[in-house]
Amino acid sequence: MKRVTLFSDGSALGNPGPGGYGVILRYGEKEKELSKGFEHTTNNRMELLGVIDGLKALKEPCEVDIVSDSSYVVKGINEWLENWIKKDFKKVKNPDLWREYIEVAKPHKIHATWVRGHAGHKENERCDVLAKQAAEVIKKKG
Repeated sequence: MKRVTLFSDGSALGNPGPGGYGVILRYGEKEKELSKGFEHTTNNRMELLGVIDGLKALKEPCEVDIVSDSSYVVKGINEWLENWIKKDFKKVKNPDLWREYIEVAKPHKIHATWVRGHAGHKENERCDVLAKQAAEVIKKKG
């Protein structure tokens, strides 16, 4: 099984407001960047959607190390998801995205790691730039 690192960050200009995500997928020396903007969204939705779309971009089952500055995403994946499923996502924000995450995560072996945002982590900083650029493009269209 290939080992891939998925760096992700999300941004919302206003919460809710225009938003976007930035993702870097790394396998060995190869890297692929993804980003996308949305008209009306929240920071947490963008944080999670970046991870989802990053996983969707993988063409085969992989060991995936998700690196994010979102404790919502990291704790959701590592700690909370099991109970949320048992409770059928009652009182959970963004159940649509968490259900989608479960589906796209199935073929992969996943571990999520939290990193401090805006603290000089090179890939996290790059994902932040991609996310904000995507959000700005949407804001200018509005």
